[in-house]
Amino acid sequence: MSALIECVPNFSEGNNQEVINEIAKAISQTGGCKLLDVDAGSSTNRTVYTFVGSPAAVVEGALNAARTASHLINMENHKGEHPRMGALDVCPFIPVRNVTMADCVHCANLFGKRLADELHVPVYLYGEAAVKESRRSLPAIRAGEYEALPKKLREAEWTPDFGPANFVPRWGATVTGARKFLIAYNINLLCTKELAHRIALNIREQGRGKDQPGRLKQVQGMGWYLEEENIAQVSTNLLDFEATPLHTVYEEVCRDARDLNLPVVGSQLVGLVPKKAILDAAEFYINQKNLFILEEDHKIRLVVSRLGLDSLGPFNPKERIIEEMVQDGNESGCLVSLPLRILVQKVGSRSAAPGGGSVSAAMSSLGAALGCMVGLMTYGKRQFEELDPIMRQLIPPFHRAMKELVTMVDEDSMAFSSYMEAMKLPKSTPEEKERRTAAMQLGLKKAVGVPFSLAEKVNSLWPSLKEMARHGNLACKSDIQVAAKALEAGVFGAYFNVVTNLKDITDEGFNQQVQMKVSHFVEEAKESAASVLELLEERTK
Repeated sequence: MSALIECVPNFSEGNNQEVINEIAKAISQTGGCKLLDVDAGSSTNRTVYTFVGSPAAVVEGALNAARTASHLINMENHKGEHPRMGALDVCPFIPVRNVTMADCVHCANLFGKRLADELHVPVYLYGEAAVKESRRSLPAIRAGEYEALPKKLREAEWTPDFGPANFVPRWGATVTGARKFLIAYNINLLCTKELAHRIALNIREQGRGKDQPGRLKQVQGMGWYLEEENIAQVSTNLLDFEATPLHTVYEEVCRDARDLNLPVVGSQLVGLVPKKAILDAAEFYINQKNLFILEEDHKIRLVVSRLGLDSLGPFNPKERIIEEMVQDGNESGCLVSLPLRILVQKVGSRSAAPGGGSVSAAMSSLGAALGCMVGLMTYGKRQFEELDPIMRQLIPPFHRAMKELVTMVDEDSMAFSSYMEAMKLPKSTPEEKERRTAAMQLGLKKAVGVPFSLAEKVNSLWPSLKEMARHGNLACKSDIQVAAKALEAGVFGAYFNVVTNLKDITDEGFNQQVQMKVSHFVEEAKESAASVLELLEERTK
């Protein structure tokens, strides 16, 4: 998959649609950049753009946007609810796929230097790109905002990282850097700006100062009033949504609002959000209310409903969840995306791949899917009502396994790529031969890893399939039987692939360990599949 970086420039214009559109056009017309979202706020007088591309492309896209803004935005008359210090207030770079944080730091430095050199404006580095610890925090750099810049720029402590230490009235100053994925998340309240800010002070990590820290780590916050919606908001930035999840922020605001007898009327995500943040919130509410939900889209609907994410406008997951917006061009060529007829023809063609490994993964995935289907054909039916608690336990492992196993159809087909690349390495000198041999051995171990993982995953399903054979809807007897044999065949296929590759691996310790485990998986598959069939034959109802 290609390297992908996200860039989220925040421009100090949220009302003039012509300006907003021109900046968007500058980004979208940059080669290699894909504009994902444009989120304009009237009261904040600020627009957040989200786009992705290769490292080189996102730097060019950000520069093109800044060039356009330099002709269209004048900070001398700017007013808005959101803190700001420049026409292009902040421009972070965030790793998305096949890039490191160091790559994003490099982008921030390159962008900052070129912006300062071209537009002759002061630029600061923050986050992971900060060269001074005192500048890691964006609020610390932005303290005093645009109005404080004339004095601030005369202080040695605030000499810009790039560009002149001169006040540029039309522009102000820009902050750029690298960071993890930040979630901009606002909770709606029917109250005053002051009351919303009181709650923000309670929850944000900074709190009211060093002696009065807030409750939530890695959370920034403030209260403001949205005139266009006639509501107040606790506006937050989640700097690390795994340290403090989305639902935790919402529930903590609700808690303080209850104490103050204030109504919470939904919430708002600004820009895009990682799918994991939504699914983590779903798991919280599922566990809280002991709900039974399997499908991702249903989990997302639950979170939209519980958090009121559609309170200020439609929340379309395909337009708001970053994984839905970013698709690699190679995905359309995946085996699992092909019609079944074409996949069968590919297997039957004169080519080594896809072969037995991919077929084993497909059979195993279908076996797990049948186990899931039988559970769902039993769950929620009045005649099997007493079995609902059991089905709630049995269905999820099959549902997870069928999704994990189906990805191995393509993974197995690509498993030899490292080995094949290693074979192409030069072998003219003893050193080159040694490096080539080591790379080939590593490639073979990777090739063994996919079928081994398949057998291991199927091995974990046998207890659940036996229970399904004991309790599942007997009208689906043949489906459980097919599931058992499909899973057994998948393990056998994985075993043969592992053994074939082990013979060329010289690491005896690795060989013995893998051989012992995969042989155990085969024996377990034979015994368990036979046990499932026997249990079904013994059942009469």
